[in-house]
Amino acid sequence: MPATETSTALITNDIVVLGLIAATLGLVFWTESRGAGFWKRFYTYVPALLLCYFIPGIYNSFGLIDGNASKLYNPVASRVLLPAALVLLTLTIDLKGVLRLGPKLLLMYAAASISVMLGAFAAFWIMGLVHPETVAGDTWGGMAALAGSWIGGGANMVAMKEVFKVDETTFGQFVVVDVGVGYVWMSVLIFLANRAQAIDARSGADTGAIEDLKQRLISYQKQHQRVASLSDLMIIVGIALGAVGLSHAIAAPVAAWFLDNVSWAKTFSLHEPFVWVVVLSTFIGLGLSFTRLREFDGAGASKIGTLFLYFLIACIGMQMDILALADKPWLFALGLIWILVHILLLYLTARLLRVPFFYFALGSQSNIGGPASAPVVASVFHPSLAPVGALLGALGYATGTVLAYIVGVTLRAMAGAG
Repeated sequence: MPATETSTALITNDIVVLGLIAATLGLVFWTESRGAGFWKRFYTYVPALLLCYFIPGIYNSFGLIDGNASKLYNPVASRVLLPAALVLLTLTIDLKGVLRLGPKLLLMYAAASISVMLGAFAAFWIMGLVHPETVAGDTWGGMAALAGSWIGGGANMVAMKEVFKVDETTFGQFVVVDVGVGYVWMSVLIFLANRAQAIDARSGADTGAIEDLKQRLISYQKQHQRVASLSDLMIIVGIALGAVGLSHAIAAPVAAWFLDNVSWAKTFSLHEPFVWVVVLSTFIGLGLSFTRLREFDGAGASKIGTLFLYFLIACIGMQMDILALADKPWLFALGLIWILVHILLLYLTARLLRVPFFYFALGSQSNIGGPASAPVVASVFHPSLAPVGALLGALGYATGTVLAYIVGVTLRAMAGAG
């Protein structure tokens, strides 16, 4: 199945691209499994997860593949593998342990949303002093659209484009900023997540709740661990894909009903089937976690879910164009200032609340990345924490349009456009 007839990439067949991505992931994990020598020293500093994300980005940047034209991310990875991973990882979750993470996690999420809004205002003002041409014209509208993405997701970004009548050129430029700056920040978070223990030790954060949850999950898995039979694996895959199919079957009519009958459905992105797929697959897994099916974690349910996540990570990485960072230097400078303000304000909030780095990373990525990538960052801390990232990311769909609209109206006033 060719990705597109007009693609200029060297490899345009998605089957070949899938083989390349699978071989790349296999090579990364094979080298990481080496117990001594160069690779052991290399992976001490460079997380394998970061390579799984970054190497496909290199393929895309240098024209070997065309990530934007490929269908591997959408619909295969984001619409099938992501919800399947959420089902299997939520199936093994310890709900009591998650609830013990407490309200501070939600406070960090809210602080992340607010810091994105304040970052937009600060970046617009600073760039107006440094390079006024960058914020001239309808740049404010493009920033409103980007705020929709960085607080919610792609649906919120498109909503802001329509609300503020952003032209295609400006919108396209901010899509590039979204991918370039947002994905680079995601790679930084993945890198830092592997050093979370040292970061928390220096900051004096209270890590008791998250460490207790991790130990409970590890203990449960060891208690029920067994050599998986073919029947076990078939049942696990059947649960995952069956739940994905059920989620999609329910999501489409539910989204259509909200669109036709609820006036505020678009405001909270409830007309988007993908929102319902994420929510439904997570809650199906959560419901199954109260049954004996949770014991399939001992046969590898969470490992299969994590495998799906790694393919998702690689497919997300395929969307990144590293070389595009040099095409619009001032626009990327605007995005960089914006995200640095977000990071600084969220860091100060984390220090004030004395929360572990996990809360900081998940609060940020749930906004900047959304439900497709927040589970990726959460899974670095522990695979079974991925659904927590998905739920927080889905929450952004509900708040993104309203908060981005406030950003757009404010920026429009700052620009003197009304």
